[in-house]
Amino acid sequence: MLDTTRIRAITLDLDDTLWPVWPAIARAEVVLRDWLRPHAPATAALMEDVQVFAALRAGVAQAHPEWSHDLSALRRESIRAALCQCGEDEALTDGAFDAFFAQRQRVDLYGDALASLDFLASRYPLLAVSNGNAQLELVGLDRYFRGALKAREFGIAKPDPRIFHAAAQMLDVEPAAVLHVGDDALLDAHGALQAGMQAVWINRQAEPWPHAGPQPATVDDLTGLCRLLGSAD
Repeated sequence: MLDTTRIRAITLDLDDTLWPVWPAIARAEVVLRDWLRPHAPATAALMEDVQVFAALRAGVAQAHPEWSHDLSALRRESIRAALCQCGEDEALTDGAFDAFFAQRQRVDLYGDALASLDFLASRYPLLAVSNGNAQLELVGLDRYFRGALKAREFGIAKPDPRIFHAAAQMLDVEPAAVLHVGDDALLDAHGALQAGMQAVWINRQAEPWPHAGPQPATVDDLTGLCRLLGSAD
């Protein structure tokens, strides 16, 4: 049961919490292929085959478990590996990644995101905690947050309790006084609870709670989160 009287700060997931991530990634992959086409046409063609490129990326992830927390490193290496497999210039890796990364930051916020961030930031210090590679200043939301804790920089990803504890330290509060909000039942809600935080699960698809133990406070969207917290005012 959520105890709103104990909340002193909020940590927020980003991808699929403030915006849907897959449309942004899909658009970024189109930009990546378009960038490669005049420079490395065989690599661009390889990436057009979704299954082939997915297999290549899976192989990269398997070969580099040390990058499991760093999606940018895995993406960059996947581009390099595709260029190598096609016999094209690996020096194109950085330019291709930069094209992808710039487009990946162009997200479409959920319709209630800005109003919800206004509400939350007026009441609590906010910290972004993300396994993804979105950057708040590029997305245009940095004004709402005290900062961001990214798995790729911290070296450990959610649901490891250490990243949640580090977030609490950044906010200068005890974990029990932090509410973590996110869309992923394991990485966000369960992970935060296991780290001694409170949690709200944003469950837009009405999925069943998949873990042992009681389900945390659950809402349909960000508006529901604000309604839940506002009821304690």
